[in-house]
Amino acid sequence: MAKYLVVETRDPFDSNDVDDVYDLATGLADDSNDVTVFLVQNGVLPVRKKSAAAKRVAQLAKKVTVLTDDFSLRERGIEVDEVVDGVRASDIDTLVDLIAEDGRKVIWH
Repeated sequence: MAKYLVVETRDPFDSNDVDDVYDLATGLADDSNDVTVFLVQNGVLPVRKKSAAAKRVAQLAKKVTVLTDDFSLRERGIEVDEVVDGVRASDIDTLVDLIAEDGRKVIWH
């Protein structure tokens, strides 16, 4: 089992590639890998419960660990209680720790 960190900086309303990244993360998890998706910058926009992409993020969170950068949430006026179930707010220190973790492969989009 390999460990992967997928960092998503874009939102699905701006970039069609985001769905492909979500599919990649899901596929890696389906292959019994440890996968964490960390949403940062505009990548946090679809985590709002009222977002058109909220259902897609909720499905992703059922397969992989989904973390959001708390600073990016605050910067965009998104409160933690507005976030889709299964998605956890985190901080940039956690992202750095995940990147530095021995043996973890990082995919940045």
